[in-house]
Amino acid sequence: MSGSVLRSAGKIGFLTGLSRILGFVRDWMIAALFGTGVNAEAFVVSFRIPNLLRDLAGEGAANAAIVPVLTEYRQKEGRGFWSLVSTLFVAMTGALALLSLLGILFAPQIVRLIVPGFVHSVEAGKLDLTVHFTRFLFPYLVLIGLSALAMGVLNSLGEFTSSAVGPVLLNACLIAAGFLFGRSYGPMALVAGVLIGGVLQLGCQARPLLKKARLPDGRGFHPARPDFRMEPVRQIAKLFVPRILGSALYQFNTVVDSVLASFEGIVGLGGQSALYYANRLFQLPLAVFGLALAQAALPAFSAQAARGDMGSFKETLSLALRSILVVILPALVGLLVLSEPIVRILFQHGEFTAYSTRITSGALFYYALGLLSCAFLKILANAFYAMQDTKTPVKVMGVCLLLNVFFSLVLMRPLQVGGLALASTFSTTANMLCLYALLRKRIGALQSRKLFSHFCRIFAAAFAMGIAAFFYRHFVLERIVSEGRLFQALCLAGGILLSILMYGGFLLLFRVEEGKAAFRWFRKRPSP
Repeated sequence: MSGSVLRSAGKIGFLTGLSRILGFVRDWMIAALFGTGVNAEAFVVSFRIPNLLRDLAGEGAANAAIVPVLTEYRQKEGRGFWSLVSTLFVAMTGALALLSLLGILFAPQIVRLIVPGFVHSVEAGKLDLTVHFTRFLFPYLVLIGLSALAMGVLNSLGEFTSSAVGPVLLNACLIAAGFLFGRSYGPMALVAGVLIGGVLQLGCQARPLLKKARLPDGRGFHPARPDFRMEPVRQIAKLFVPRILGSALYQFNTVVDSVLASFEGIVGLGGQSALYYANRLFQLPLAVFGLALAQAALPAFSAQAARGDMGSFKETLSLALRSILVVILPALVGLLVLSEPIVRILFQHGEFTAYSTRITSGALFYYALGLLSCAFLKILANAFYAMQDTKTPVKVMGVCLLLNVFFSLVLMRPLQVGGLALASTFSTTANMLCLYALLRKRIGALQSRKLFSHFCRIFAAAFAMGIAAFFYRHFVLERIVSEGRLFQALCLAGGILLSILMYGGFLLLFRVEEGKAAFRWFRKRPSP
């Protein structure tokens, strides 16, 4: 089973990596076109609002409530599986359509709530432009919410590829829209790209979904009137409510950052955009490795928990955490050391000024401190969800939300935008440590000594790599700031490649065998 999980994680990670590469191109384009000015701020906030609701009503529910129940129901009652799926799709479509309509009608009030600082912004028209973009983007909620549900169904069936292709198509649409029409139509070109990308993202999952549902007797996936009397529907609803609260609390953290970053007199101009660009860079290693492994492990966790096989459950958990260490720790160290040259070389062009580089790289530095905590948190939360316990992560998150608000208020004045990122790191780390302790109390020993031993050796390898990267930054990257952008980018890429090679050598020196397990997926076929 562990080989299957790593193989699936590898597929997801590869496609996610491709999506993130396109995401870099997309963000470079947005930065060059709009920098951290009014247009960038308006688009970033308007795109964030339906994404907040997407996680609340779509991806969060699909991963936490739907996948465990569908996995268990398919194993026990295979004949009614597709009737349940069709019921979920009809119900989800109605709920998302209603949310989208309400969002369009109440867009001015929503924007004022999310970014109150825009009301008195020194940059004229920022509030009205944000409201305008928000109204156009709310229908994206329906598309991405149904796409998230399709992803949950396909993941429960062991199919991960099509759902990972969706973000690739979304980024490709945004890039095409920006390059072709960005100069002529401004951010409205990006809005159109988002909507077209949402259609393609949902459409690319329709074919594998229908193929999985095609049965010899003609039964399978088909529109049906929702039947809320089905026991799995009630079971999903039972899990869905606390998960909704959990998603709401998580998104409230994002809302807090957005609200506080809108007060330009404290954090300075461009705070919204700086957090966006920094978070995009932070999310690259997290999505390629951490989220990919968490997504691939959830169906395995769910199947093992349904069988009561807690030995395999703990072994899968241990493997996931050890594999995360191997790839996330060097990424964490690399972002800390190279945050400024990465932002400068990737984005400082056109409207993206030296000031934009300074505030964005500062936020990235403080975000990077929480990279390992974020990756561990996704795995640990999914372990609870697989046991159909969505209440424990919500309770812990509620406490950590208060920590985030407290630290944000304390740190935003001395560190400005960086203080908001650091507060997020503190609260995420506290969340992760609490979930680890509670999971250990619930299911027993989690091979903590072995995990700590490997953490020390992997950290030593990553630290040694970081020292080499620091000297490379000082003696190479800081000496070529006046050279062409292409040459600087090649030097940056060369430095990253050299750091990776050195890290691999240090892993061998410190005898870290788990590095091999993290990549074993490509040599093994999934176990039945």
